[in-house]
Amino acid sequence: MSGLRVALAGATGTIGGATERALVSAGATVIALTREDFRAPTSLADKLKSADAVISCIASRTGAPRDAWAVDHDANLALMTATETAQVNRFILLSAICVQKPKLAFQRAKHAFEMKLQETDLAWTIIRPTAFFKSLSGQVARVKAGKPYWVFGNGRRTACKPISNRDLASFVVCCLQETKSVRKVLPIGGPGPAITPLEQAEYLFKTLQKPAKIRHMPVGVFAAAARVLDVAGALFPNVQDKAEFARTAHYYASESMLVWDAESAEYRAEATPEFGTETLFAHYDAVLSGDTHAALGAHAMFGDA
Repeated sequence: MSGLRVALAGATGTIGGATERALVSAGATVIALTREDFRAPTSLADKLKSADAVISCIASRTGAPRDAWAVDHDANLALMTATETAQVNRFILLSAICVQKPKLAFQRAKHAFEMKLQETDLAWTIIRPTAFFKSLSGQVARVKAGKPYWVFGNGRRTACKPISNRDLASFVVCCLQETKSVRKVLPIGGPGPAITPLEQAEYLFKTLQKPAKIRHMPVGVFAAAARVLDVAGALFPNVQDKAEFARTAHYYASESMLVWDAESAEYRAEATPEFGTETLFAHYDAVLSGDTHAALGAHAMFGDA
């Protein structure tokens, strides 16, 4: 990869930053694209003319409908158009595995752009990672402080194969180097078996040698909240985003981050590809021990990837 020039959008985000480091480590020269570049389509295309490939790691920071369509769809569309104008052939998109069942605004926005990208003559690759370490680490501090761990239902309804920042960045670089990834939609998870929320809770309590204090919340609580907020949103527009956030919470409480088999109508852990070496439980160990370097495999649910 030495000498390859790669234009990277979203380098200030956690996955984007990890991808930049992986590219540099592999010998590539990175052309970091800023949000200012997207406000000037002509200069964006000019900046891409020296690139051999384009990688998009941009994503909505909030998941709110307006932000989602502005970033996940419109900004990516502007980048794709500039890529074509600059006559750069290779385009890699970091998407999300939940796009396979789009019910939320940010998922629909991502899916709509994926469809447009697939209609082009570009040598595209769409990468759909599963869950990320940071989005699964929100209750670690609570448990460490002696507080309960909350799960939805029995805690076994959903599962995921989370992947770390570093492993995902390495996968992106591998795709850039391989022709077999061209014009492919690639779901990808981390190593090891799928993990349920209940198993995450049990691991934390066992590791901390604390009695397991697990609280169970009805799965439908956020769906009910979303319905109430939708009614309120008809009168008060500023409430509409809160309804979407409630729907988002319900989605992640009821849907697994694994490959969806439409024929059998079920999520299949065995069909979800694995990559890398870093595991969620090793990340938990690092967080609990205060090893911030080892715990860098973190990623927000939204935001520049």
